[in-house]
Amino acid sequence: MEKRCISEEKLALTGFNYTLSLISGKYKMTILYTLMEFGVVRFNEMKRYIGTISYKTLSAALKELEADGLVHREEYPQIPPKVEYSLTERGRSLIPILDGMCEWGDAHREPAAQSKEK
Repeated sequence: MEKRCISEEKLALTGFNYTLSLISGKYKMTILYTLMEFGVVRFNEMKRYIGTISYKTLSAALKELEADGLVHREEYPQIPPKVEYSLTERGRSLIPILDGMCEWGDAHREPAAQSKEK
C-alpha cells in the first residue's frame, strides 16, 4: 500500500467533504433523522418534534435539503395548505449512516443519561 502525503492532498476533493457539505448545519442531521424515523412528516409536526428549532430555521434547512435532492416536498392544493416532507431515494441512501450514528450513541452515552430517559 502506497503512503499518501498530506501536502499533495486536498480535503475539498474528498467524498467526506462533499457529504459534509450536504448535511452540515445545526439541524440538517436532525431533520434527516426525523424523516428516517417517521417517514412522511408535516412541517408543524416536525417543528413540535424537534422543539428547539425556529420556523425560519426549519424552513431554510428543509429548502436546502430539498435543493440538494435529499428531501421531497409535497404540497397539496387545499385550504389550509398542507405540506408533507419525506426522504428522497438519495436521502434514504443516508439511512445506514444515520443508523450507525444511533448505534454509536446508544453504545457510548453515559449510563446516567440512559436511566433518565426510562
